[in-house]
Amino acid sequence: MSENVSGDEVSPETTPFVISGHSIKRGERKKIHLKIGKLYDNTDINIPVEVIRGKLEGPTLFVSAAVHGDELNGVEICKRLLDMRQLKEISGTLLVIPIVNVFGFNNLSRYLPDRRDLNRSFPGSPNGSLASRLAHVFMTEIVSKATHGIDLHTGAVHRRNLAQIRADIDHAETFELAEAFGIPVIIKSNVRDGSLRQAVLERDLPMLLFEGGEALRFDDRVIKMALDGIISVMYKIGMLDTQKRPPRLTSAEKKPFIAKSSYWIRATRSGIIRLLARIGKHVHKDEVIGVISDPYGDEIETVRTRVEGIVICASMLPVVHEGDALFHIATFHEPEKVEESLADLDELAL
Repeated sequence: MSENVSGDEVSPETTPFVISGHSIKRGERKKIHLKIGKLYDNTDINIPVEVIRGKLEGPTLFVSAAVHGDELNGVEICKRLLDMRQLKEISGTLLVIPIVNVFGFNNLSRYLPDRRDLNRSFPGSPNGSLASRLAHVFMTEIVSKATHGIDLHTGAVHRRNLAQIRADIDHAETFELAEAFGIPVIIKSNVRDGSLRQAVLERDLPMLLFEGGEALRFDDRVIKMALDGIISVMYKIGMLDTQKRPPRLTSAEKKPFIAKSSYWIRATRSGIIRLLARIGKHVHKDEVIGVISDPYGDEIETVRTRVEGIVICASMLPVVHEGDALFHIATFHEPEKVEESLADLDELAL
């Protein structure tokens, strides 16, 4: 237990929560800005953070979005999260960061001005590149104060992702959170060097990466699924009273399906493609899921699956170059049940 200068004990209820020099008291809600640099015209640029601190002790959860500046779904998810009435009753502290890569967001770009990918720059350095410095600020002011994390992403530009959780399921508490999120599909994905997820896991903090939708677009169903998932995690970790959990969230709880593996299908020629498989579709081995032709409809070539699975990502562009990624297929022990579960979840999100 820490002590003040007079030697009297300081209770957790009166101990301030400090971020970037700003103190947030128990029961207080405050918007702050993490200074990260300036634009060419000397305008300050900051990472916006909203801190909601409950009146009672509890975990500290960060929810972040737009690490890739053009992935806008997460920004809307954060905005709606901040408007939810449940936040008045939380125990612990919620940190909501709707736009991490503010440079990219303001330019509708995945990257930073130095063309670096912020999600390959963690944990960063105070003396490195712009991306490295931004990553360092986020790790120092947000991650170091958190006990759990959720990072929100979408597919890259012109690609749509199925709503899914990517997590290190070998980490016991992370797997529990992944199950609690309530999304049918969990991808056991390896962390990438320099990613936020890798930097957080190295601190032994449980963190989920949510994927859904596509860059530069809102997808209302995906947004609703993510909101429900975040609130479900907050119940799981004790930030919200489980006795007040809405029946809607309880009824949505089902055991998720964990992908055994996944593979990409790429275009073997350039041309115009007709996509024949939707996101979430159960596809069989050697099934035709696309047709590529030239602009005259000649020189037709079919796109086929290699093994049975579920489509978890698809290109949205009707034109392709040879080698372009067209579909991402995840394999499961019972793909037909995965498809059924996805359909049920889709109904709940209507």
